[in-house]
Amino acid sequence: MTNSNLNRSAVAALVDHTLLKPEATRDAAEAAVAEGLDLGVYSICLSPSMLPMDTGAARTCVVAGFPSGKHHSLVKAAEARFAVESGAQEIDMVIDVGAAVDGRFDEVFADVLTVREGIGQDVVLKVIVESAVLLEAVGDEGLTAVCRKAVDAGADFVKTSTGFHPAGGASVQAVEVMRSAVGSSAGVKASGGIRTAEFAAELIAAGASRLGLSGTRTVLDGFPE
Repeated sequence: MTNSNLNRSAVAALVDHTLLKPEATRDAAEAAVAEGLDLGVYSICLSPSMLPMDTGAARTCVVAGFPSGKHHSLVKAAEARFAVESGAQEIDMVIDVGAAVDGRFDEVFADVLTVREGIGQDVVLKVIVESAVLLEAVGDEGLTAVCRKAVDAGADFVKTSTGFHPAGGASVQAVEVMRSAVGSSAGVKASGGIRTAEFAAELIAAGASRLGLSGTRTVLDGFPE
């Protein structure tokens, strides 16, 4: 998608409208669904405890191993599988970031593969790598290696961030590195700290094919109709 095509509806079609706050109530989740449907987003991303929940025309996205990634792979797989059985069509899992920082990329591969095997091939799997941490700790090469291992293990997308890590969220640099790493073989989801249309447009230009937003309306209001 080129910047000339970045109108409100086109960007909305790339958005996972997200509510993952620990204090979120079921009423808040239902309100998020209603807002997302009103905005025409692609999916609604929720915590697994919110399921089952009817997300209408939007797809249902659920996180697993969130936000630390420090869960056993079998626990992540079970959580993801139960979410799918409860109506999730997409899973955003968090890797063990420490394994990646240590250069144990085969463990990242095994972690992702375990979740993929748990949910089957028909569910979209996005793998959260905490790109801000990896760029600082292991650089472009390390982030590249993690993304390639994730895709080799069955990821449909690599995703920048949970939005909960103090190192930060999405960046243009991270998206560029991640897109270069996966080429056309997978999507790149940018998430964390995307609060303006200008930043969203920069991330899309860098190669993001999905955006995780909580302040979706504010971002979309910055694009032309």
